[in-house]
Amino acid sequence: MTHLTDLLAAVARGVDPGPFALLRREGTDDLDLFTGPVDTVDALNDLPLPPGPPGARTLALVPYRQITERGFACVDDGAPLEFLHIREHQRIPLADALAALPDEPVHTSDAGFDVSDEEYARTVQQVLSEEIGRGEGANFVIHRALHATVQGPPLGAALAALRRLLIAERGAYWTFVVHTGTRTLVGASPERHVSVDDGLVMMNPISGTFRCPGGVADPAALLRFLADPKETEELYMVLDEELKMMATVAEHGGQVIGPYLKEMSHLAHTEYLLAGRGTRDVREVLRETMFAPTVTGSPIENACRVIARHERRGRGYYGGVLALLGHDETGRQTLDAPILIRTAEISPTGRLRVPVGATLVRHSTAAGEVAETHAKAAGVLAALGLGPAAAVGDRGPVARLADDPAVRDALAARNAPLARFWLDQRSPDAPGLPGLVGRRVLIVDAEDTFTGMLAHQLGALGLAVTTRAWHASGPVDDYDLVVAGPGPGDPGSADDPKMVALRTLLTGLLTTGRPTLAVCLGHQVLAGLLGLALHRRDAPYQGLQREVPIFGRTRRVGFYSTFTARAEADRLATAYGSVELARDPGDGAVHALRGRGFAGVQFHAESVLSPDGLAVLGELVTELLPASHPDELSATRGGA
Repeated sequence: MTHLTDLLAAVARGVDPGPFALLRREGTDDLDLFTGPVDTVDALNDLPLPPGPPGARTLALVPYRQITERGFACVDDGAPLEFLHIREHQRIPLADALAALPDEPVHTSDAGFDVSDEEYARTVQQVLSEEIGRGEGANFVIHRALHATVQGPPLGAALAALRRLLIAERGAYWTFVVHTGTRTLVGASPERHVSVDDGLVMMNPISGTFRCPGGVADPAALLRFLADPKETEELYMVLDEELKMMATVAEHGGQVIGPYLKEMSHLAHTEYLLAGRGTRDVREVLRETMFAPTVTGSPIENACRVIARHERRGRGYYGGVLALLGHDETGRQTLDAPILIRTAEISPTGRLRVPVGATLVRHSTAAGEVAETHAKAAGVLAALGLGPAAAVGDRGPVARLADDPAVRDALAARNAPLARFWLDQRSPDAPGLPGLVGRRVLIVDAEDTFTGMLAHQLGALGLAVTTRAWHASGPVDDYDLVVAGPGPGDPGSADDPKMVALRTLLTGLLTTGRPTLAVCLGHQVLAGLLGLALHRRDAPYQGLQREVPIFGRTRRVGFYSTFTARAEADRLATAYGSVELARDPGDGAVHALRGRGFAGVQFHAESVLSPDGLAVLGELVTELLPASHPDELSATRGGA
């Protein structure tokens, strides 16, 4: 068996010890040392996961370019999907590892960002105005990378950096060195991307960054941060986006747990946990969750296009994951995958790269996002000798900010406006609404996987749901209700293939009278077909919660939109009959509409930002699919 002392002795002699991974996982006092040969595969499904004794089998380095497995846009830099065949596994007490790892400074030269502060600020402004401002999405992550040259043996520098990170960094999900022979990764990732253990799937949306200069937090400043609408909305948006992923990989979607404060040495983040039961192969779970919105944006498919447009270069392993795959004692598959952020990549020649990114939302400022990239890099840079000296002695107990009652109260308050549907534990055996149970629904997905969350809510109402991509052909006659779903883009575009397809679909549904519900983009296209004017908002409604009038009742719901229909009256005469409009009293924006056999909503009833969303959805669907008997219909409406 390869021992840590043998491995370190080889490194000290300038000999490559062969591929290995040395990592500490959150909540443990040991490090795992994995050794074995390295190979490459083309696709995640090709990663080997042979049956056998319990434990880890494979450690994969999943590059960002693997997003192409989902058919999403990417600047392909050819970064390989490498994996370590785990042949040997040794657990090493933390104290023993710290005593053995090299305790020496890391020297570098020629350090600098590949994109200057000024150029990065211009890109931020372009994304805010040209992408978020034109309805392409709610948030996007744009990265930059610091480059430098390591002086001396690169692997020795990585191991010395690991020692510093183990001592100076706190709150990391994984702290690690992974060496494949072609590259060495060293980092302290704060964020679990996805894990599977005993059938429980968990994800960990993290967003919002509170900087602690010198590692010392100002309590008053922290409370201001927790009350900042920009930071709060940023977390809500990534929460929604990861709930979309959980809707795919967990049978009944994800339950929201938290929020919590993730405390690290130079900064703190706000975070949630998501949990749900699933039975998919863990490699499928990996593919369906590529990649976290905290490193891409939302909706994710269009976020990938935006990233490719504005970054114009590959990401390497930034935004990808390390993935540890294996089996438990019962033979069930296991997965543990941290996001590859706060990570440095070192080549065999000593070239070092530290990529960092910032999440751009409608409230972002160019200067603020430039500062955020510097703060996020600080922990890794300090360990590598590129920033303020990291404290490498025993600092003693560190007071947790989250133990402050005022901080706990501020965190708990973030859940007050959210939808209980996603926060409460749900029974899969709930009966659904009378008159809706078993009715068949087709959701047409317009490139926003909010449709997955919508499917779970419609399922909770008792409906049998099928989802189909907007470009996929197929009949609609077999369904009792067709839902034209949400997605990015300009609903008024005359030649966008997606808009043409949605107009064709909705025109056919209106003509035949088949019950139809349109959501967000679908609602906008429907409104245009009914003769309403569409407008682009001066200030996008991306990740915005509002109380709005919906057919005689005030409802609190969440919006993700840049465009809106407007009207000057509450009724509209159309070729498909009279249409009732729920309008904003200020600017006439049409939040919802309904006519004979069809309805549309501008907001996202399925969003975690819509505490009244399920009630609105139940009422509209019940009207579109009336029960067989008048007394049953009356009971259904009362229960919504």
